[in-house]
Amino acid sequence: MKPSILTINAGSSSIKFSLFHDHDLAMVYYGNIDITHEKSILSIYDTKNIEVHNQVINSNDYILLFQAIIKWINGIAILIKVGHRVVHGGVYFKEPMIINKEVINKIAELVPLAPLHQGHNLEAIRIIADIYPDLVQCACFDTSFHMTGHHLAKLFALPRELIDEGVIRYGFHGLSYEYIASVLPKHLGDVGQKKVIVGHLGSGASMCAMENGKSVASSMGFTALDGLMMSSRSGSLDPGVVLYLIQEKNYTPEKVSHMLYYESGLVGVSGGISSDMRELIASTDPKAIEAVELFCYKVATEIGQLSISLGGCDALVFTAGIGEHMPLIRQKICEYLKFWGIKLDDNKNQQNEVIVSRSDSTVVVGVIPTNEEYMIANHTKSMVYV
Repeated sequence: MKPSILTINAGSSSIKFSLFHDHDLAMVYYGNIDITHEKSILSIYDTKNIEVHNQVINSNDYILLFQAIIKWINGIAILIKVGHRVVHGGVYFKEPMIINKEVINKIAELVPLAPLHQGHNLEAIRIIADIYPDLVQCACFDTSFHMTGHHLAKLFALPRELIDEGVIRYGFHGLSYEYIASVLPKHLGDVGQKKVIVGHLGSGASMCAMENGKSVASSMGFTALDGLMMSSRSGSLDPGVVLYLIQEKNYTPEKVSHMLYYESGLVGVSGGISSDMRELIASTDPKAIEAVELFCYKVATEIGQLSISLGGCDALVFTAGIGEHMPLIRQKICEYLKFWGIKLDDNKNQQNEVIVSRSDSTVVVGVIPTNEEYMIANHTKSMVYV
């Protein structure tokens, strides 16, 4: 059995994990646990995408779920380090950190800023610490990559005391963007180091403006609720809407929160048809069609805004589930940007090739798969416990 690194991305409805050999960071297995109220299903795959383990767990208790993961790993590897995706690092964390009590306390303070994720990230850390008290754990923050952002791009027009307290724009999906930035020169050549806008379009969706491989601005802000409309999150919203719901419609803060996080976005605009872009594309219902169109329009307008922060755009890159696998969405987004001189190659776009733009396009358009797990493993491997 070889010394290995476990990466964990813990959420409310699933726990995603991967196992890497420590010496060369080769991923050997990956898996997930789909969590429901009555039972959970643990599925583990090898690098050929062949399922090597399937287990029904009659519980949604996080402790039991992690025990099942660890039991399987102990049979095939020597676990030496664990890396966690942690969504919000606030003003505290500008880089990955070895986890100790102080780090745990700071992560806990940020739970209200990422209620869908942070608490589950923290619970995973605590459970692993209980199972392996002496095991090195590393927290990799989705906000860290955006610390290089332009100062003005981080500010809200709020009272100065709130800004000074840290009520600013942080940006998220940083591990995904960090990976994309690391491979841009490989896939795009010299243009990968120029003015690039990357769209991480999945269930959660955001965009990032980069120059020289560094984040300049992001569509997401103080929380992961901001920016683009998503599967069930609203994205950017007139704050007056929230005031109206509370003051005139008697919504409680809890009801507003649930609506914005779980009942909005694609599922909201489609009238509850689906939060899954694939199902909406396949539907002929006018509300589903409108949800798809609105998503593409919102992405295109965000690209325009981010281009201001860069002073132009040399390349546009799509990644994550929707960005990597849905040619129609890329096509619709790029149609809004034809005035830039963007021209897609229809055949290449349909095949999800790395470069999907024509040679005479003024902006290079690319499709690059992301790999957040590798970034977590890479950071975790470099951590030295002192």
